[in-house]
Amino acid sequence: MKLHSNIIAGKGKPLLIIHGLFGMGDNWKTLGKKFAEENDFEVHLVDQRNHGRSPHSEKFNYDLMADDLIEYCQDHHLEKVIIIGHSMGGKIAMELATKKPELVEALIVVDIAPKSYPPHHDEILKGLTALSEEKLTSRKQADESLEKHIADWGVRQFLLKNLYWKEKGILDFRMNLPVLKEKYEEVTGSIAEDAIYEGPTFFIKGEKSGYIHAEDRDLLNKHFPKSQLLTIKDAGHWVHAEKPDEFYQGVIRIFEI
Repeated sequence: MKLHSNIIAGKGKPLLIIHGLFGMGDNWKTLGKKFAEENDFEVHLVDQRNHGRSPHSEKFNYDLMADDLIEYCQDHHLEKVIIIGHSMGGKIAMELATKKPELVEALIVVDIAPKSYPPHHDEILKGLTALSEEKLTSRKQADESLEKHIADWGVRQFLLKNLYWKEKGILDFRMNLPVLKEKYEEVTGSIAEDAIYEGPTFFIKGEKSGYIHAEDRDLLNKHFPKSQLLTIKDAGHWVHAEKPDEFYQGVIRIFEI
């Protein structure tokens, strides 16, 4: 699948940034520009299938999404890429690194472990479903409707970035919500039991997030023997959005190792 991306040109190494569920590459635009302008990375903000401006498909799993990125790298003549992946994007990054390790120079996984998780997006899915059934004519209307299901303003704004003007006066979602709902269990699954990437790997977790626990350390080491873990204080699951300066400095320290 030919994925859409926003490339922020630097003259240095290629840096792929992979968004999470319900997200898009544009969520990382501010940090992406900083990595390009201050560190000279060639930054690729990639929309995954069924997200952003990339094509929709009824097929949706980590194996396919890793293949999408391999194809993307081939199409753009990218080698020895550094990958930052958040949440679902982190699992895609892990899948890619274990599947084609020669393509990856270093792996940075943000607030996700290579394990299965119980379903935990029920209210988000309910809210988005209710929204998709309305005739939306303004972003204010969309926010007020979504607030019935999601109290957190920041989460609502993140989700509402998916809206675009489908036609004059009518808003619609860019994401393929029906498939994301149908294939949701694919997102919560673990990577393969025998998957291993022996290159440099850095896990970044939010101190207040419950996605990576102390007891997960052995699992991280099993799949990623050269892994290290960095914790960002006072941050939740959206580490890069909640603490962008601390996240940026943490990643820069990683690049200096």
